[in-house]
Amino acid sequence: MAHRKYDAPRHGSLGFLPKKRCQRKKGKIRSFPRDNPSVSCHLTASIGYKAGMTHVVREIDIPGSKLDKKDVVEGVSIIETPPIDIVGIVGYIKTSRGLRAFKTFWSNDIKDEFKRNFYKNWYKSKKKAFSKYQITHSKEEKHHKKIICEKIKKYCSVIRCIGSSGVTVTGLSQKKSNIQEIQINGGTISEKISFCLKIFNKKIPINSIFRQNELIDVIGITKGKGFEGVITRWGVTRLPRKTHRGARKVACVGAWHPSRVSYTVPRAGQNGFHHRTQLNLKIYRIGKAGDSSGGTTDFDVTEKSITPMGGFPYYGEVKNDFLIVKGGVTGSKKRSLVLRKTISYKKGKNINENIILKFIDTSSKWGHGRFQTSSEKKKYFGRI
Repeated sequence: MAHRKYDAPRHGSLGFLPKKRCQRKKGKIRSFPRDNPSVSCHLTASIGYKAGMTHVVREIDIPGSKLDKKDVVEGVSIIETPPIDIVGIVGYIKTSRGLRAFKTFWSNDIKDEFKRNFYKNWYKSKKKAFSKYQITHSKEEKHHKKIICEKIKKYCSVIRCIGSSGVTVTGLSQKKSNIQEIQINGGTISEKISFCLKIFNKKIPINSIFRQNELIDVIGITKGKGFEGVITRWGVTRLPRKTHRGARKVACVGAWHPSRVSYTVPRAGQNGFHHRTQLNLKIYRIGKAGDSSGGTTDFDVTEKSITPMGGFPYYGEVKNDFLIVKGGVTGSKKRSLVLRKTISYKKGKNINENIILKFIDTSSKWGHGRFQTSSEKKKYFGRI
């Protein structure tokens, strides 16, 4: 046998325990970026839906690097981001135990896609959510809004908006919108409230929250893999071929005493469908809804939309604004993702690199795609 050292780094991180199925089917923002009163008021997050992946060719723009002025091929993810509808405002008070919600102000024009979140069975329900609130405050809405705003100005230190994703304008079969609290950063409290009132009851596009070349964090739920063994779940080494009773196991799960298995020992169980946050993903492009040249670059003569031939597999067409983000993002197709302004900037000269896209692939993702557009395919094959 080969020589074996006495110790080695452990397999798998204990920082993600317990590896359970996530209770929610959506990402949750557990901390927002640090507030800076010297900058203007702005939203810090949004919601998107994973459409799929493709690849791009781009020119490296890092002076001094060996790759400078050379072309590289990179995988990118397409995230469809329909406009967010602002339906509420919340003021928070800082206490010794953390933030406490003080006052909430709701819109009088809340849509059914938002109300579906408050019912387990929508078609059997009476659909009475927010009806009493609207009757109470519809007559004196301005007066009620003014009183709450004055109280929030006086006592609150954190202001957040309640956003509803426009899932019904996508091609998805989902009818229930995703709800997200979005913190307002920048400016004083009075400036934040006036900013909230300005965007209240309006649809906020993605290009008013993020910009190109910006680093963002993507929060979501990973793909579920079901019950899996220790080799796949923890990455431990397989035992030799002739091992009795199986090789895909942990050889020793612990000493005789203490007479129990420690939590640090890899065990079989649930893999995937975990809550994860990806930090510092770069936005390569922000596309607009209905743009027939969304997949075109300055170097590519073919005018084409971002949707590949045959649509994105198991998703379809991208009909709304979208982001092209470097690399893969967590979760399966159609899964909702929370997009947040980054909370920890990377250091290095690559952060401020200007992205120069030369080519975006829109060939079919169902097979070995050769053609970028259907017209290109017809031109090649002629009449059949």
